[in-house]
Amino acid sequence: MTLSRRELLRTVPAAALAAGLPRFASAAGGAGGDGMIVRMQEPRNLETPLADLGGVTPTEKFFVRSHFAVPTVEAKGFTLAVEGHVEKKLELALDDLKKMATVTREVTLECAGNGRVFLVPQGRGLQWGNGGVGNAKWTGVPLGAVLERAGVKAGAVDVVLVGADKGAITSDPPSPGPIHFDRGIPLAKAKADETLLAWEMNGEPLTTAHGAPLRAVVGGWYGMAAVKWLTRVVVTDRPHAGFWQTMDYSVWDRSGASPQVVPITAIQPKAVITSPELNTVVAAGKKLTVAGVAWAGEQAVKSVELSADGGAMWAAATVEASKPLTWAKWTAEVTPAKGPLRLVARCTDAKGNAQPEKRDPDRRTYMINHLVPVDVTAK
Repeated sequence: MTLSRRELLRTVPAAALAAGLPRFASAAGGAGGDGMIVRMQEPRNLETPLADLGGVTPTEKFFVRSHFAVPTVEAKGFTLAVEGHVEKKLELALDDLKKMATVTREVTLECAGNGRVFLVPQGRGLQWGNGGVGNAKWTGVPLGAVLERAGVKAGAVDVVLVGADKGAITSDPPSPGPIHFDRGIPLAKAKADETLLAWEMNGEPLTTAHGAPLRAVVGGWYGMAAVKWLTRVVVTDRPHAGFWQTMDYSVWDRSGASPQVVPITAIQPKAVITSPELNTVVAAGKKLTVAGVAWAGEQAVKSVELSADGGAMWAAATVEASKPLTWAKWTAEVTPAKGPLRLVARCTDAKGNAQPEKRDPDRRTYMINHLVPVDVTAK
């Protein structure tokens, strides 16, 4: 059966608006046998529980995003084609790649639709809570080194990463028949140190669910660029305008004479509260440690602030040492009085960009980093 990427499990009731910041229902969906939250059964899409966010995410707890059925790509006999606007077309076996100078990078990946359950009205797509994000150590070869071997011709613009997964999108807008999942990135980003062709995750070979035998990792950018089951790298002499670049994973840009669709790129700053969780009962009059994680894509996290009254007053949280491309843990203490408590966390990156209070509708159902409260009760 051909599945649309917009077929989804409606596991979460719509949120109701309250005064100030909106109040949200639980983001819990069905639980998998390993404790992961099932956001779609087939193709399998899994969300990481809040309790497992922070540090290096174990591979079995790392969120899974698949658009089509998992393809069969065997390591034995695998080849990566590097073609297009290059001097020399390459056909590289996995062993050929492993003979090149390898690197390991710790990189946080976030699904572009992470947090979609908090959109009001409800947005189309998988109803992720805050767990469509993970942090892993990726081992592979820089994409730039592979491109150098192929010899990129003058005038090159984009590098298109093409996966083996394939299917037809039947919802509006439909695809022109079966298509592969792909993503184009600018040549400069393709050559950046944080862009890898990876075959290992957390010191072990990639699992099938995470793109074995080879996947892309594009540090600092949303996960749609981290193409799994990678089989082709195509250099183009014009901006890539494929389905996944324009019809989907795109937002509105108003910087020109009129609004135009542009591809999603860099991860935006975001702080998530992992403890206490929504609707928890805490002790009144006693110190409460609020904990969470924060990330800011290509930038380091400069600061995290916590509000215990829905955003009226803010206090600085303690943030562990932060660096670009990865998340950082943070904590803050409050002593709640008896009654309801509305916790809100806000991240600011090293360039001074802070999470917005309200959702920007030009982002459609992506890049969701507006402030989301966590309501608890002190007794």
